Amino acid sequence: MKLKQVLLIVAISAASAVGSVALYNQFFYPKAEAVGSAQNGFPANYAGYFDGKNFSPADPVDLTKAASAAAPAVVHIKTKVPARKITNDLPRRRSMLDDFFGDVFGDMGPNIVPEQRASGSGVIISEDGYIVTNNHVISNESGSVADEVNVTLANRQTYKAKVIGRDPSSDLAVLKIDGTKLPYLVYGNSEGIKLGQWVLAIGYPLTLDATVTAGIVSATGRTININSRQTRRGDTPVESFIQTDAAVNQGNSGGALVNTDGHLIGINSAILAPTGTYAGYSFAIPVNIVKKIVGDIIQYGDVQRGYLGVSYIPTDGLNEEQV
Repeated sequence: MKLKQVLLIVAISAASAVGSVALYNQFFYPKAEAVGSAQNGFPANYAGYFDGKNFSPADPVDLTKAASAAAPAVVHIKTKVPARKITNDLPRRRSMLDDFFGDVFGDMGPNIVPEQRASGSGVIISEDGYIVTNNHVISNESGSVADEVNVTLANRQTYKAKVIGRDPSSDLAVLKIDGTKLPYLVYGNSEGIKLGQWVLAIGYPLTLDATVTAGIVSATGRTININSRQTRRGDTPVESFIQTDAAVNQGNSGGALVNTDGHLIGINSAILAPTGTYAGYSFAIPVNIVKKIVGDIIQYGDVQRGYLGVSYIPTDGLNEEQV
């Protein structure tokens, strides 16, 4: 047999082999395949399969427009409760020391409760100065409204705020400042929130200036049994939080949770904080609840109950903190 014939046969055989492999990969190769066995005999598979032709990376998410649109409408709220005297009118039981030293340890006069200051965030929701925040931001330790509420805008302008109304069961309150043509946030729709969607948390944490953090929606409809601490007798705590992993700390309470369009979808309210600071989970009141409560407070001065029948489920082993 001549050399040319041998080379021709080899070339035809190689071409046939390559063609057969190519046809098999094109039409018959499985789209997901087992790659061995994991522990305990469970089959091990890749979580996803991409054939290299139909796969394209997701478009990058631009958060800059949402941040620049929303940040000017988020305000810094500072409250002050003046120092006050507390007297004890009950008779004091004499002790053994009184027998030796007389009434040196008797009535030492009124006790002084020092001045209390607190800091939080709020969101302007109308150009004429209505602001929504958390009830615990503008309430003192006894549960009553702080004596003085000051609001500082992103442009450093400061206003005295009036408390229009509040609802401890949902941890919401409405303030009013005297202003016109103020920047404000547009309500979004919390019903359309999806797990994994990007969100921004904007507020004034840890006495810092306006701060923006980003994360995703981790869960919806969360109940963490925190609003029962301040709920008035006869009312039901309203909890149906949006859970996110956007970093939130003390001072963020009352701040905005916005979507990538810059629309308000929640009011940041609480964190799960074993150490007292952010540990990975934050919670916001859905804007659809906010709209109902804020609308009632502005129109009627209080919340009209009926549709807010959201209850809470006690949670075990969790340390929740209002921020």
